[in-house]
Amino acid sequence: MRVVGLDHLVLTVASIERTVDFYCRVLGMTHEVFGDEKRSALRFGAHKINLHQADNMFSPRAAHPTTGSGDLCFLVEDVAGVARRLADCGVAVIEGPVERLGARGVMTSYYVRDPDQNLVELSAYRDGTPAAQ
Repeated sequence: MRVVGLDHLVLTVASIERTVDFYCRVLGMTHEVFGDEKRSALRFGAHKINLHQADNMFSPRAAHPTTGSGDLCFLVEDVAGVARRLADCGVAVIEGPVERLGARGVMTSYYVRDPDQNLVELSAYRDGTPAAQ
């Protein structure tokens, strides 16, 4: 067996509504409700983030799910517009722009926190490598 990609990941959140608002309003993701249990997910490109509310968890789940333990890096189309977009949405930049080394090379990154205090990195490759490959 060999891993060839990532389909989805799960974030444990205090409030699905607050999380959906942040990721959709600020980052342009879309909200999806799926399954018989009416679960929530955030979609972007060919990927998704399933959301588990801390006081209403689904099984199976991580051994010790907790809010605020995520550290995520998202690729953006236009890193030059990140600071302006964040300011327009009232989101404080923790750090950036800074140079980082990503999976495919050097990136320019900005760091923010989501409503649960997860660290969210917004990046673009300096050589123009497209986000989706």
